[in-house]
Amino acid sequence: MKGLIQRVSEASVRVDGGVVGEIGKGILLLLGVEKDDSQKSADRLLNKVLSYRIFDDESGKMNLSLKDVDGALLIVSQFTIVADTKKGLRPGFSSGAAPEHGRLLYEYFARQAAELNSKVELGSYGADMKVSLINDGPVTFMLEG
Repeated sequence: MKGLIQRVSEASVRVDGGVVGEIGKGILLLLGVEKDDSQKSADRLLNKVLSYRIFDDESGKMNLSLKDVDGALLIVSQFTIVADTKKGLRPGFSSGAAPEHGRLLYEYFARQAAELNSKVELGSYGADMKVSLINDGPVTFMLEG
């Protein structure tokens, strides 16, 4: 399981012109599920996302986590995160999860996140989404669970 996290001052997701998820200060997570992923890998990645120290402390150093700053989490499914881009000029998706397996783990991840952080918003799995964000920094990291 892979997640691209971006520290944001705000972010939102639109589907068919309407907002389905929106946050202020926090993390936008673009979540990719691979075919061999499990609830255990989802739990590992979620712990990293919530605990990764990417927010500034009083000295301006990245020492604080999402939990420390009481920030929000916007989770957006994005299968292209798991693409193989090592060869050629076209991405390969053979390591990506089948849609149903991906949906199950995405939904599991979202439920677990909501239990651990009260400020969780979601995109719409499998939909054509329009994501807007203000990347604060910019700060962006690729995490694997």
